[in-house]
Amino acid sequence: MKAITFAAAATLSLSAGWACADSLAANPPKSMTICLDAGGHKAAVHCRTQNASRLDAREDVCSCPGATRQVSIPVCAPGVHPPGESAAYEQARLKAVSHGSLAEATWRGQPMCVAPRNRGG
Repeated sequence: MKAITFAAAATLSLSAGWACADSLAANPPKSMTICLDAGGHKAAVHCRTQNASRLDAREDVCSCPGATRQVSIPVCAPGVHPPGESAAYEQARLKAVSHGSLAEATWRGQPMCVAPRNRGG
């Protein structure tokens, strides 16, 4: 009887994990967090998820090191690539930050965005 209960619990656990992964694919994050220093350079952001699942890559709690600024930036739409990093782009990105966000910001007619973590190519 214990073996049947254990097997049922394991099956439910695996199903929940797959459902979580499916829900992430069906509803991917629309923005991510980046850290910008005073010159507009990206610094390493430290993010973790409260659910501690490797299947769900959503960022729940993010922090930026030292004198960097935490900024929310949209995830690029399918088929759209983020602008290439350059000194001009870094300065424009820094100036475009409004209330800690780069939502709807553009550079040279292209949206300021970041590539999704789970998308290839």
